[in-house]
Amino acid sequence: MSAVDAAWLRMDRPTNLMLIVGVIVFESRVEFRRFRSTIEDRFLEFARFRCRARQDTVFASWEPDSDFDLDQHVVRAALPAPGGQAELESFVSQLAGTDLDRRRPMWQFQFIDDFEGGSAAILRIHHCYADGIAMIRVFLTLTDPQAEPAARLRAAPTGPALPGAGDEAEPALGRLNVPGAGLLQQAYAEGAEWLARAVDLTKNPELASEIARHALGVAGELARVATLADDPPTRFKGPLGTRKVAAWTDALPLTEVKCVARALGCTINDLLMSTAAGALGGYLRQHGENTDGMTIRAAVPVNLRDPGAAASLGNYFGLVFLELPIGIRDPLERLFTVRASMSALKCSYQPVLTLGLMAALGWMPGSVEAVAIDLLSTKATAVATNVPGPQEPLFLAGGRISRLIFWVPQSGDIGLGISILSYAGQVQFGLITDQKRVPDPAAVTARFREEFEKVVLSVLLGPYLRNP
Repeated sequence: MSAVDAAWLRMDRPTNLMLIVGVIVFESRVEFRRFRSTIEDRFLEFARFRCRARQDTVFASWEPDSDFDLDQHVVRAALPAPGGQAELESFVSQLAGTDLDRRRPMWQFQFIDDFEGGSAAILRIHHCYADGIAMIRVFLTLTDPQAEPAARLRAAPTGPALPGAGDEAEPALGRLNVPGAGLLQQAYAEGAEWLARAVDLTKNPELASEIARHALGVAGELARVATLADDPPTRFKGPLGTRKVAAWTDALPLTEVKCVARALGCTINDLLMSTAAGALGGYLRQHGENTDGMTIRAAVPVNLRDPGAAASLGNYFGLVFLELPIGIRDPLERLFTVRASMSALKCSYQPVLTLGLMAALGWMPGSVEAVAIDLLSTKATAVATNVPGPQEPLFLAGGRISRLIFWVPQSGDIGLGISILSYAGQVQFGLITDQKRVPDPAAVTARFREEFEKVVLSVLLGPYLRNP
């Protein structure tokens, strides 16, 4: 097991389990037997998913589960009546705060036969197995572009499957016949620039001056992160409990989001993160908190996966601390402030720094890791992810997927998780919170569309406001 994966394995706390949680909603009923068969045939192509994570006093490793039983990992569940979104959100909340069986490979699908006329599935998997980009890749291998797929191409193993190796016999993404296989290229390309600073320069001794500047940049970033002020106290920050609460919104049309972003000269990510900041600020003001001039930070994952090693699982990402100006009420002023923060981070060494820190922590005593994670978690109020998913509808086990939602875990004492995922021409916003901090996340997600529409209105009325 890599040092970074080992760090994630040891990061669990009763108040924050390191579980990636995903929800798949089908527009029609799916047969459980076919769903189980798809998981057996495709998910288990990845050898790591048959392995337990083993931790001794110093090292962590992957150990094949000699008693692997798929029935422990793909199970049927039923929602209480009336079996709608409220009941599904409650069930997801319960699962997000419930640990997996550590004697087995730490992943499980809960399959719900009947949900609003269709079916649904909930995946929980420990973060030590893979990061979000890798799990998108895994998800793509499960799906097809039509209900009855043609024969799938399987890649030849890249080498012998060693006991506990976990990845050596896994298929290469580029050689699998799956829809959307190219969507990861953007993420890989974005990460390549940061990765080059950390790796490529060291391969060229003649670039000594560049390496020196690189080292100074990392050292400066380390000093800057270490001296960041703690995030301000709000109802979002404070002691955590063991209960999670999840909620999600109706989706926004991606074409509309793109048009607004283009008209304002910003990225889709700028626009969506600004919208999320508006929703969080509005929620605090609704509860009587003064947000004037207030900024909080979100820890945002940045992919650092080497494009040449795109087929591997594991964790290859760093973090940046994005400032969210929740105290700015004007939607355009808030958007341009977020855009400026995003632009500044594009030249930051924070992703490389935090990935290196995680690798170092993986070899250190757990007590040292806990102190480091506590320190980092004081610098942020939320973890926020924005992932570009497949833009064509996909089918899994013969059922068309109508909606996808997911959350990555929050570490240390962070109790707020923001998830933004685009799929099939829609943008889905989700929130998972600690119940002691935000018992009603639906009150936040309900503001998301409202804040987006404020931006749209500002764009439409802009010419009239400038020329009364």
